[in-house]
Amino acid sequence: MSIKRMKYLSYNVNGIRAALKKGFADWMAEELPDLIALQEVKASQEQVDLRPFEDLGYQAYWHDAEKKGYSGVAFLSRLPVDQVVTGMENPKYDAEGRVLRVDIADISFYSAYFPSGTTGDLRQNFKYEFLDDFYTFIQGKLKEKEKIVVSGDYNICHKAIDIHNPVSNKKSSGFLPEERAWMDKLTENGFQDSFRLFHEGPDHYSWWSYRANARAKNLGWRIDYHMVSEALVPQVKGAGILPDVHHSDHCPVAVEIDI
Repeated sequence: MSIKRMKYLSYNVNGIRAALKKGFADWMAEELPDLIALQEVKASQEQVDLRPFEDLGYQAYWHDAEKKGYSGVAFLSRLPVDQVVTGMENPKYDAEGRVLRVDIADISFYSAYFPSGTTGDLRQNFKYEFLDDFYTFIQGKLKEKEKIVVSGDYNICHKAIDIHNPVSNKKSSGFLPEERAWMDKLTENGFQDSFRLFHEGPDHYSWWSYRANARAKNLGWRIDYHMVSEALVPQVKGAGILPDVHHSDHCPVAVEIDI
């Protein structure tokens, strides 16, 4: 049996059409990941010129939101995909284009864009509902398939080490006790944070506010993850963050997996 070391990225592009104008396709040609999960694509597949990716050998898979220019997740894969599953079997979230799955070899890869609660109580409550329902959903999938990676923008900093100022942000959406407790529950029940398998230190972030020159000062939040199921952990050979990639207010996060 041959083993391939797969380079897998996840990236909230904050609008793929905007990212393309900032050189996203050129960067992909240099980076050449085997698979990339995208979040917040903010476009339907028909609205995006995919030829630059197709020329590189990528096949696109898409789940856009019903509301135009909003949310949406996708994959670009240079590896053969065995199955594509759109959504999480819940119309409330599927209408917002939040979850997409592709199966490659014996692994299920999920591109997930978790709701933000920053606009007020209504969306924060929606976020809590999503967290509860997604947990039930993914635990059910874990019973069907042992090897799973849930990649994407979780809109949650798990621990104080994952945010530049935990004290002043303790009441901020994305770092609330209930959200962090949900991350504890996930990582105590079948999943591990791939980045922390290889990096223990602080000051590693994947999102920065556009305000106050936050990115240049590295005043960020780590809210983008590859969460890998316990059965897959032995095949995870590396993980990292690419903070010097600038097409979005996020940066890509990377993981290497033997398949």
